Amino acid sequence: MLKGIPPIISPDLLKILMEMGHGDELVIADGNFPAATIAQRLVRSDGNMVPEMLEAVLKFFPLDKYVPKPVALMALVPGDTYKPEIWDTYRSICKKQEFFTDFESVERFAFYERAKKAFAVVATSETSLYANIILKKGVVVE
Repeated sequence: MLKGIPPIISPDLLKILMEMGHGDELVIADGNFPAATIAQRLVRSDGNMVPEMLEAVLKFFPLDKYVPKPVALMALVPGDTYKPEIWDTYRSICKKQEFFTDFESVERFAFYERAKKAFAVVATSETSLYANIILKKGVVVE
């Protein structure tokens, strides 16, 4: 164990966060996301939910200030009337970050294609619909 690292961040995830470079992307996926099919590197985080994982990751992970929207969400499928309340939770977490402006909305299949190119996918047990999120890593400056 180490001091100051939230217990939700596994050793495997900590290693991945350390290996990621500027512009690399991390997907934090809900329980319905085809993570094992899509991921180049898969980190299982069973029993954990996306908001807690998002908050823990953003403790160590600067967002990319060189893109207009460094956080992306999967857009609603046309005709779907579901309102993802979890997005409000994400917004309150992300607003604490220096370079967060708003979410990029990515069509479902385009989101899958982008996730295939992501550095890693963290698979959670989140049950909320449309709860997948992509973070683009920025430059670490101390």
